[in-house]
Amino acid sequence: MSVYAQNLLRELSGADHDVTMVSQYRGDAFGTRVYGGGPPPPVPGVTVIGLEQRGEQESGDFERDIDTMVETICAEHAKAPFDVLHAQYGYPTGWAVLLAAKKLGVPSVVSIQGGDGHWVGSCCETHRVAMCAVLAHANALLIGGASFVEEVCDRLGSDPARFTIVPGAVDTARFAQGTPDGLPAPHAGPIRILYHGRVDRRKGVLDFIRALAILREQGTPFAATISGIGPDVDPAKALADELGFGPDRIAFTGYAEYDRVPELYRAADVFASPTYAEGFSNTILEAMAAGLATVSCHAVGVSDCLRDGENGLLVDPGDVPAQAAALTRVVTDPDLRRHIAAAGLEECRRVYSWGAVGRQIMGIYAGVRDARPATDFSDTLPVDPTCRFRAEPHLL
Repeated sequence: MSVYAQNLLRELSGADHDVTMVSQYRGDAFGTRVYGGGPPPPVPGVTVIGLEQRGEQESGDFERDIDTMVETICAEHAKAPFDVLHAQYGYPTGWAVLLAAKKLGVPSVVSIQGGDGHWVGSCCETHRVAMCAVLAHANALLIGGASFVEEVCDRLGSDPARFTIVPGAVDTARFAQGTPDGLPAPHAGPIRILYHGRVDRRKGVLDFIRALAILREQGTPFAATISGIGPDVDPAKALADELGFGPDRIAFTGYAEYDRVPELYRAADVFASPTYAEGFSNTILEAMAAGLATVSCHAVGVSDCLRDGENGLLVDPGDVPAQAAALTRVVTDPDLRRHIAAAGLEECRRVYSWGAVGRQIMGIYAGVRDARPATDFSDTLPVDPTCRFRAEPHLL
């Protein structure tokens, strides 16, 4: 279960909605290493049902797991009927919700997330047809920003008018520094740079390590932390070793329990997110809420919340020398660092609080509650075994 989902559930429960969450999880050793794994945590006031992704674990059989999701939704509906079904991803969960909505006569809401826009549907005909059906037939489509709408429509041919922009959100109080101005307190020693999130080359983690090597070569003092798990933990550690970094310069801290995450931000001065694309970056919002100066990229899902030189520094994805130059600027110029951090913090508190975003989502539920679900689409997907994600389903 994502942090985003947990926060949304808390908002819904706090507003006295009766909520059931059906959450997939990997229960195998590999899934635990890449995702954290294990059943979803309880959420007060919410019925949480964990479904182990056995099809994905055993053979990349997403369709087997979709069948289980649909059966579970229908069984829970028989106990206490749902008014609205909401999927957090277009595929596989959005497709499962679309099928369940058709069976039950209940409207569906689908949030389109990063992979849905960046690569799901370009991988094979099976997933292209599923994504296009979700985009055409869900009663409401939620998406993080205008840049992401453009990418999804360009790639999958959807109508931009179908989307409602709902930005990411963050519990601003939870990540607050506790200082008078909300920014990191002055400290002795080098500036501390944090990478936190999925350790994945598509998030730019290998570029980040190469950029840090440039900082070291030019004598810029820093201490870096790479926090998180993902498919490229081992390649990232191998690259750091190859470049001669010890734990005093780059510390790999592994999986971070949700309750410990604010401490990570409070122990940093600068946040690095050298990503190639996002749906909407929750980690950037967390860093902004913690008063960190952020260095990221001109990328889908980032340009909707960060503006270069105003509330962050942005470079082109994959441009390691430019990333090193931006990191050098923010590390060596305390006035710049404070300026972009303060601007980010102010905007985060004003625009991206969970109270505001939660109310928007609940308004969307109210708007579709009495709508009929679409039924004029085939329940059957074409079989295309060539999908590259069958062999590496965790990358979907």
